[in-house]
Amino acid sequence: MTDATTVAEPPLPAALYLVPVPLGESADPLAHLPPATVAVVRQLGCFVAENAKSARAVLRRLPMARPLQSLDIRELNQHTPPAALPELLAPLRAGRALGLLSEAGCPAVADPGAALVQLAHQQRLPVMPLIGPSALLLALMASGMNGQSFAFTGYLPVDPTARRAAIQELHARSRRFGQTQLMIETPYRNQALLEALLEALPDDARLAVAASLSLPEQWVRSAPVAQWRSAPVSLPRAPAVFLLHAEGGAPGPLSAAAAARKKRR
Repeated sequence: MTDATTVAEPPLPAALYLVPVPLGESADPLAHLPPATVAVVRQLGCFVAENAKSARAVLRRLPMARPLQSLDIRELNQHTPPAALPELLAPLRAGRALGLLSEAGCPAVADPGAALVQLAHQQRLPVMPLIGPSALLLALMASGMNGQSFAFTGYLPVDPTARRAAIQELHARSRRFGQTQLMIETPYRNQALLEALLEALPDDARLAVAASLSLPEQWVRSAPVAQWRSAPVSLPRAPAVFLLHAEGGAPGPLSAAAAARKKRR
């Protein structure tokens, strides 16, 4: 029997729920996830995550409807063989709601969870993305660069020669299409990537770095390469997004066609 003061929650429809995670271990999930997302996550009993320990650390700080020790958390990371993916979806095929978590930010974006989402679609299982923090969009917002046309490359090559060629190709693409180019790096290589960008890009290219986004120690700088060279910085070993935009790359932040459509509204 339900207590008179308690409102029973409606059962959660069976789907693969894509659960965003705060962008740092010190972040309070209740401060970074909207109430509607928390309301869904608290009802989940089955999860797939990159690391079960860190997933429990996040879930421990949410008002979960079930005891933490009763949650079924299975791992999906770079060591998971493709043949193991169908078993990860077994709870969903059995009619249970399943949550997919990344280590930080949005699952399936620069994240091994993308393979599970693809398999869910192949098996015609419902997929439900939930609202939460995205380092890529926060960095783009903070950069002042073209937010209408942009591309995310992910990790650049570690080999210096190949990395330089990749940076020059991204700059050429930005100049040709007016696209903002986004990339990421393993935190301990942040400084090496910054130095490679400053070595390969022309003075008038615009470069932005956004680190520890949404956290108290957040650090964002967006300036022409010449200014970066004249005032060197030492980047923190923290998750960061790097962005570049070629000077004179067209279209601008709002193309003429988009401006005309906006004016007619």
